[in-house]
Amino acid sequence: MKIEQHISQLLYRYQCVTVPGFGAFLAETHSAQLNEMSNSFYPPKTVISFNANLRHNDGLLANHIARTEKTTYDEALASIQSEVTIWRQILEINQKFSLKNIGELSLNAEGNFVFKPHEQQNYLKDSFGLTSFVSPVIKREVLQVVAPEAVHEEPIALPAPVKKQNHFYKYAAAAAVLLSVGGVFGLKWYNNHIHEQTLAVRSEVQKEVQEQIQEATFVIDNPMAPVTMTLGEEKLPYHVVAGAFRMESNADKVCRKLSRKGFKARKLEPNQYGLYPVLYQSYPSYRDAYNAMKTIREKENPDAWLLVKELN
Repeated sequence: MKIEQHISQLLYRYQCVTVPGFGAFLAETHSAQLNEMSNSFYPPKTVISFNANLRHNDGLLANHIARTEKTTYDEALASIQSEVTIWRQILEINQKFSLKNIGELSLNAEGNFVFKPHEQQNYLKDSFGLTSFVSPVIKREVLQVVAPEAVHEEPIALPAPVKKQNHFYKYAAAAAVLLSVGGVFGLKWYNNHIHEQTLAVRSEVQKEVQEQIQEATFVIDNPMAPVTMTLGEEKLPYHVVAGAFRMESNADKVCRKLSRKGFKARKLEPNQYGLYPVLYQSYPSYRDAYNAMKTIREKENPDAWLLVKELN
């Protein structure tokens, strides 16, 4: 059985995939990069590394193979051990061997593992379809400033102003004649006419205001019920796993021990293979969970790993 394809599938979803008795492949996300010398742009990617000290069986790879190949957990674990034996034999003879879409493993002069990841494979799902590219060099134009004395502008001819005949004096003369003729009676008639026009305009304005008030007044027979909002509980989909145990009593023992150390430990229900996973703690973001896992690996459990799953 070729298990490298199963390792490759798990690296898309997990940060650590352990091969029991051999080592662990670790996935670390790198941000987008720019090479200013060559104007090359590289998308974000997940870089794979190898740690030969992480060899404890966490059940992840064996469970995945058993589920995919439709076999038992023990048979999947035996297949992994057989494959690891073949890998070691190849290393002893050729000093190196390649894992498809993952990278190349070799031995140095001291007999330690040296891992070179496969550069063409990107395990970051958010970068699917993105490739590196080279941008053409940007050519910048130099702005030329022309001295003011070097600019010669032709004078603009403006049209001559047109003399308009002032009619104000005609209207003033006519008004003087009317006032002289009408005298006191003309002035009285004029004042009465202005008063009547003012009353008519005021009546029309009041009528329009009353009509608008009547149109805007209405009664809601069935008012809408008040809307209430409830905030859901914070989701904690990222978990640091201490291990998976076949005996429930061992899982309970470890869970109590972690609780005494201050962790919000939790024992999960048995999975389809009869194992009881025990969590150190759950976190709302991947960064918090990853930092906690690094601290736990350094201080007390080098085999701790991350689980990304929505739990009830």
